[in-house]
Amino acid sequence: MATPVKVYGPPMSTAVSRVLACLYEKNVEFELISINMSKGEHKKPEFLKLQPFGQVPAFEDESISIFESRAICRYICDKYADKGNKGLYGTNPLAKASIDQWIEAEGQSFNPPSSTLVFQLAFAPRMNIKQDKVLIRQNEEKLSKVLDIYEKRLGEARFLAGDEFSLADLSHLPNTQYLVSGTDKGNLFTSRENVGRWWDEISSRDSWKKVVDLQKGA
Repeated sequence: MATPVKVYGPPMSTAVSRVLACLYEKNVEFELISINMSKGEHKKPEFLKLQPFGQVPAFEDESISIFESRAICRYICDKYADKGNKGLYGTNPLAKASIDQWIEAEGQSFNPPSSTLVFQLAFAPRMNIKQDKVLIRQNEEKLSKVLDIYEKRLGEARFLAGDEFSLADLSHLPNTQYLVSGTDKGNLFTSRENVGRWWDEISSRDSWKKVVDLQKGA
């Protein structure tokens, strides 16, 4: 029996939850290993061997280790191509390129403002950190402009990279979940017809529901 892959980090982490959603989509067995970041476990030498920047997640598959959640997801899709959702990362060069361009859009355009809003609105209050109202307003404006582009795209296609759910859509799940469910900025998504339809569809997938259940139990 194959050794399950190992994911290090708390499921509440957006980057960790991205990897977990991918593993569920691909039906790949995994072991989730808790890392207590409040105690600095992510900065200890044994963890830094897996993730030299001291961030989560870290990932192990037998003798290899990988860091950065989007790279881990691509690896999972390629290594376990015949398992689970076989089209998650495309089945030909053109499909992969289309998915990759929207993963890049997520990482470069969507993630910066949405991550700032997630921290300021969802995490800062829990950590007794004062919210920066100017930063919140600036990043809400930035995210709104990004979502205007998404609204147009999603009027042309069911999902970002075409007519099938892919890693491009999956990559947006973690931050959007926090903004829609845990802040008062959900209207950024739900007020846009195509973006709202897209969010309802991708967030109702069994793979993501399992991740949310893990988060609730953490």
